[in-house]
Amino acid sequence: MSSEKELKPVVVQDARNNNVLMLAFMNDEALQLTKKTGYMHYWSRSRNAIWKKGETSGNVQKCVELRTDCDNDAILARVEQTGNACHTGAYSCFSKTPLPVDDIVSKLWRVFEDRKAGQSESSYTVKLMKSRNLLLKKLAEESSEVIIAAKDKDRKQIIYETGDLLYHLMVLLYDEGISMDEIYRELEGRRK
Repeated sequence: MSSEKELKPVVVQDARNNNVLMLAFMNDEALQLTKKTGYMHYWSRSRNAIWKKGETSGNVQKCVELRTDCDNDAILARVEQTGNACHTGAYSCFSKTPLPVDDIVSKLWRVFEDRKAGQSESSYTVKLMKSRNLLLKKLAEESSEVIIAAKDKDRKQIIYETGDLLYHLMVLLYDEGISMDEIYRELEGRRK
């Protein structure tokens, strides 16, 4: 049995894209199990017991890194999430009012990471990352195609070409190490 004093809050972050997935609690035993197995274990206050994340759902969290805060009373856990983190079936417990782009952005970011790690010569994404000139040329081309579709007032083509443009723009951002959160914050600042 664990007392509330022994519990430390754990902020769980997706190591692939830095999104916050959930907030949980750990006692010393859960921390030791996490270190021993390489998979996240927490203390469930509702069940009053230790649980391995995903033991019933299969949505496990592989521990990548554990950090404590300056006072050693909270933990940041960076994980590789399998499936969804939230018990509701959402990717994150903090996606109560998600923008429709959130899920696809996270998925695309994971694709970019997988492609970059694999370095497959047949991957279009890898080719774009390896050739800045090709990527910039595609950005110019896709921008022009959006403009032409808008000039023609072709709604279906505007949507299609905007998808192409956003994809290429996201490859550029990923390759530059610029997160979509940084872009969201920039846009948020423009509301004022």
